[in-house]
Amino acid sequence: MYKIINFSKVFRQTLLIEIARFIPVLSLKLWVYRTCLGMKIGKKTAFAYKVMPDVLYPELIQIGENCVIGYNTTILTHEFLVSEYRIGEVVIGNNTLIGANSTILAGVTIGKNVRVGAGTVVSKDIPDNALAFGNPMQIRL
Repeated sequence: MYKIINFSKVFRQTLLIEIARFIPVLSLKLWVYRTCLGMKIGKKTAFAYKVMPDVLYPELIQIGENCVIGYNTTILTHEFLVSEYRIGEVVIGNNTLIGANSTILAGVTIGKNVRVGAGTVVSKDIPDNALAFGNPMQIRL
C-alpha cells in the first residue's frame, strides 16, 4: 500500500538533507537533523561528510549516543520493490560505528556496541556487540 507524501514536504526535506550533508560544523548539522527533520539522535554522535538520511521519512531514524556514522552512508526508511512498498524505522544502538559507504535498509535494528564494516549493505538486524561486514552481510559475535 502506497502512502502519498506531500510534494512540498519531500522537496523541503530533500533540500535540508542536501544542505546538511555538506555542513562542516557538526552541531549545526545535528540541529538540522533533529529540529528540522525530526530524527532522534543521541549525545556525542557524529556524522561524517555526505551521510544521506532517507528523504521521505527521516523522522523514522533513531540513533543512540556516542555513535559514528561514516562517510557517504545511506540510511533508508523506505523501499520500492517490484511487488511491494515498505516503510520501516531504523534504530541504531549506543556506541556503534557505521563504516564508510554503507547502506542501511528500511526496518533494520542495529544493536549496541556494533561495528559495521565499510561498504556493508545492512539488510537485517544486527545483535549487540557484533561485527557486521560485506555484501552479502556476515555477522560475527
